Amino acid sequence: MHTSSKLSRIAVAVALSVGLSTAAVAQQTSSGIRGNITGPQGNADAGATITILHIPSGTVREAVVGESGQFSLKGLRVGGPYQIIVDSDRFEDTVVEDVYLTLGEDYNLSMALEAERDIENIVVTGSAISATAFNERGPSATFGLEELEQAPSINRNITDIVRIDPRIYVDESRGDENSIRCAGKSPRFNSFTLDGVRVNDSFGLNQNGYPTERMPFPYDAIEQVAVELAPFDVMYGGFTACNINAVTKSGTNEIHGNVFADYTSDSFRGDSIEGDKVDVGNYSERRYGFTVGGPLIEDKLFFFAAYEKLEGANLFFRGPTGSGAADQVDITQAELDEIASIARDVYQYDPGPIPSSFDNEDEKVLLKLDWNINTQHRMSLTYNYNDGNNFTESDGDNDEFEFANHLYERGAELESWVGVLYSDWTDQFTTEVRVGYLDLQNRQNSVGGTDFGEIRVETDDVDVYLGGDDSRQSNVLGYDLLNLSFRGFYYFDNGHELTFGLERESLDIFNLFVQHTETEIRFDGIENFRNGFADAIYYNNAPSHNPEDAAADWGYALNTAYVQDEFYYGDFTFMLGMRYDWYTSSDRPEENTDFVADYGFSNTETLDGEGLWQPRIGVTYEWTEDTTLRGGLGLYSGGNPNVWISNSFSANNVLQFGQRGRSFGYTDGSRSLFDDDVVYAGLEDGVPNGPGYGIPQELYDAVSGGVGDNFEINYLEPGFKVPSEWKLSLGVTHIFPQQYVVTADLLVSRRQDQAIILRGDLEQVGTTEDGYPQYDSVREPSFKLANSETDSTSLTASIGVAKQYDNGIDFTAGYSYNDAEDVQPMTSAVAFSNYTNRAFFDPQEQVSSTSNYNIRHRFTATLNYETLWFDDYATRFSLFGSLNEGQPYSFAYNGTVDPYGFTPFLDFAENVLEPGAERNSEYGSWWGKLDLRVTQQLPGFSEGHSAQAFFVVDNLTNLLNDDWGILEQVDFPNLVGPGDRAESRVGDASLYEIRVGVEYRF
Repeated sequence: MHTSSKLSRIAVAVALSVGLSTAAVAQQTSSGIRGNITGPQGNADAGATITILHIPSGTVREAVVGESGQFSLKGLRVGGPYQIIVDSDRFEDTVVEDVYLTLGEDYNLSMALEAERDIENIVVTGSAISATAFNERGPSATFGLEELEQAPSINRNITDIVRIDPRIYVDESRGDENSIRCAGKSPRFNSFTLDGVRVNDSFGLNQNGYPTERMPFPYDAIEQVAVELAPFDVMYGGFTACNINAVTKSGTNEIHGNVFADYTSDSFRGDSIEGDKVDVGNYSERRYGFTVGGPLIEDKLFFFAAYEKLEGANLFFRGPTGSGAADQVDITQAELDEIASIARDVYQYDPGPIPSSFDNEDEKVLLKLDWNINTQHRMSLTYNYNDGNNFTESDGDNDEFEFANHLYERGAELESWVGVLYSDWTDQFTTEVRVGYLDLQNRQNSVGGTDFGEIRVETDDVDVYLGGDDSRQSNVLGYDLLNLSFRGFYYFDNGHELTFGLERESLDIFNLFVQHTETEIRFDGIENFRNGFADAIYYNNAPSHNPEDAAADWGYALNTAYVQDEFYYGDFTFMLGMRYDWYTSSDRPEENTDFVADYGFSNTETLDGEGLWQPRIGVTYEWTEDTTLRGGLGLYSGGNPNVWISNSFSANNVLQFGQRGRSFGYTDGSRSLFDDDVVYAGLEDGVPNGPGYGIPQELYDAVSGGVGDNFEINYLEPGFKVPSEWKLSLGVTHIFPQQYVVTADLLVSRRQDQAIILRGDLEQVGTTEDGYPQYDSVREPSFKLANSETDSTSLTASIGVAKQYDNGIDFTAGYSYNDAEDVQPMTSAVAFSNYTNRAFFDPQEQVSSTSNYNIRHRFTATLNYETLWFDDYATRFSLFGSLNEGQPYSFAYNGTVDPYGFTPFLDFAENVLEPGAERNSEYGSWWGKLDLRVTQQLPGFSEGHSAQAFFVVDNLTNLLNDDWGILEQVDFPNLVGPGDRAESRVGDASLYEIRVGVEYRF
């Protein structure tokens, strides 16, 4: 039997070690209570009744103790407080007060009842009994209301919270994107759920992991959030990096809520980096919102609503040499003025100014109903809406510069619904039935519109872009996701708990992505731009010249079945389970007959019928009263972006065709785009007749006839296997004297059958003196999505310490070491970009190397202090600090011509390694920063109400000294050419920002 003192200390450890290694949280929206009830001599008190009361809502649940003395209840609300009543016919009744439940974590109530005496009952508090997490088997982090409300979250995004864990790195170098990298893995391999419905980027376009521009639900709606790197519960799925799970608040029997507003502007922003004055422009940004919850029918039906609105700005810190911009590009203002003048006077197109800021918006609504049908059944229904946008650069590397009209708006509108029914059919059998639906409409629109194509002017050191970005000229994405789930839990009298379930997730996708429908024209130098002598011309479209005829309209279903047994043996807790995922689809890409003739098989391969068995085992051992050991082994799959598969449906050279200007003498210097014999077609109404606005007639007619100098066809390799990853985890939590809680975890993973992009048409025909392979294209040019034959092994080791003091101070500190590898970083949605945006010795190689996403060393710390300086109104200081080594990168050179002779074409990128060099062998500069939140509690207008004023400082280090907190980072895609600087300053992340706000709670 578990002793009271032993488990109460471990419970303290779990509570204190936030962000270090807390209890596991499956893809669930509820919690549970289980335990062992005995008499004074340890004999089972079979037949005793357990009544569980959720105090705020009056919800009542009951269970009966089995022959072994054990009981279990599932589907309970997260949070509390709960009251647990043990009603025994043989021993003293006992009431347990102030019990709080954690998302997905079973609260264990192991209690020896006292002999019957002449008293009404015995009352104890939750902290005085045997209570702890029994699912603590893998590295994880759980964050409750206190962390959500008090941490310095300047973005009002859970990324500001989960970064407390040193294994979870949030990339702050790209404005509001804030992508989450778990243990050195790509954010595309994460899964994110809200109240049980997947709200991650199911298509795979966004680096932030969301389907929307920012977190798609109101920040104040969150009750708890958790991140799991290696859970061993079979209910987990759909990821290989980490699972992020959030559950929302619910209404209670009392009206409660809050109203908030905060504000920032250029006056609250840093304007100096390392002694250089920085012009941040003129902008302001405000956010406001509210929550309210309460009863519609007391003890029966409850509502909760949340709203949040952002009226903000996207800032751009790039400028020419001598401009005073934070990020200066090696081109002069005079050169930019000359290019803009030619565009206006010769091409009759205004490229816009140098971008400094654009207004953006984001609006979020969440509505929730909870219905206590009776003591056996409870239902919840959640609706969520989000519409927001950002303005972003398309070509923003050190050697690139864009005028404002080449930027584009990224936006998305999301709606989701989820309903869950929790049912207790008997004392031993409970179920959860969930139905969820999500609809997303994504938009990507060039700032200057799409009636003028993209022009690239190549100067000595910098490529200058104007017009509509080539990838936004015909770009529409929409998808809907339907989730059906049934879960059952059966508790046997012998203490075994059986979990089983069936799930189906159906995804329907409409993806229109056709580049160059308005042309892309490249010029070698400003004079050639002036005179119309092009270096390259690209035009792609459907033969009808209606891009929608080339859209990919397809879908599939992911089906899941699982079963699991959880049981105790002495001080061990075991979890053994099996999960099986399999794909079904009736959609196939259009067959390309030329491809079939060349390759001997069809390009119509899909994932239909592919499946994967995923065994899991997890163990917890309570070694001593102060030490808990944990571990497990499991196989995982998921998180592979569907955009890679979608390319097979759209880039098949059947629905769309591409033509190049070189096929008609436009790029050899013999023809100007302004020659009298050049005729332009496809002009929109009211636009000038000329390059950019129209397509040269020869290219237009060739596409009309279905003839193309095409891009490489995309296909899924026959026999493609579902990528997967084994995870092995070992960990320990120990309480040292004076209640210092220390946790340590080791996570080793091995990726197998990982998805990569290879050319399908190449055969090696020789080798150079330096060992570079020589290739010949012997079939129709193609890219294939294939499984790597090489596995990748990654290791993450972490340690953390936490401590609370009686004087109002508490702290956490942690360190993580990551050594994550992959065969290809797969940084893009486009096959060609995935193939070229990486470093390699051989473009067809399958070599496991350090991942682009790896952050090798990272330290984090939090320090909180609360005091009463003004009567009974608390003043709280919350400080977060991080220090990490920079991103890895490679020194490489342009090998498109030598040694590879355009086979394959490598886009003249600096991506070829010298003999003996390894990908990502270099590491970037260290970056450290501090963030601060100061909150002052204020009186409310009535009893039970409160107010607070607060301010948050992002990058306090830069505020203290403009030489501190400076982020210098390698440009995407982590490649550095000969003589190029390896890193550049990231102005947005380096400058401090202050937000001031007020909040009223009722």
